[in-house]
Amino acid sequence: MTNVYDFSAEDIDGKKASLKKYKGKALLIVNTASQCGFTPQYAGLEKLHRDLADRGFEVLGFPCNQFGAQEPGDAEEIKNFCSLKYDVTFPMFAKIDVNGGNTHPLYEYLKKEKPGLLGSQGVKWNFTKFLIDKDGNPVARYAPTDSPESIRKDIEKLLE
Repeated sequence: MTNVYDFSAEDIDGKKASLKKYKGKALLIVNTASQCGFTPQYAGLEKLHRDLADRGFEVLGFPCNQFGAQEPGDAEEIKNFCSLKYDVTFPMFAKIDVNGGNTHPLYEYLKKEKPGLLGSQGVKWNFTKFLIDKDGNPVARYAPTDSPESIRKDIEKLLE
């Protein structure tokens, strides 16, 4: 049976990374952007990451430029922005597509497993979040308007 650990992606430094390395951890997978109204959520995502990492939790950030061209930078610019503006320490990956003909296979899987409102599969905007249990199974999908703080209790339940 397929789960998140069956996928790999290029990390922000251009190296292929298997998601198997996160086996046994709860994950929050987020499509991010540097020039979005929701960009300040980086601070909340980083807080979740720092607060809960020692309990087996990771945030994984996937930059995406498909919504309002709000992630126009290259990998180096994205890394610098995340580091300097929000002191991001959680893993960031190379820019991907989350919708359309070039959708990354991980996102094809996530959208199929956890559709949005009324069964829609498309990701609607930046900072859509997918919560993954310690067995690599998607358990919830959150809208961009759901702040990292608002989903903390759901994450903590997975860490018990």
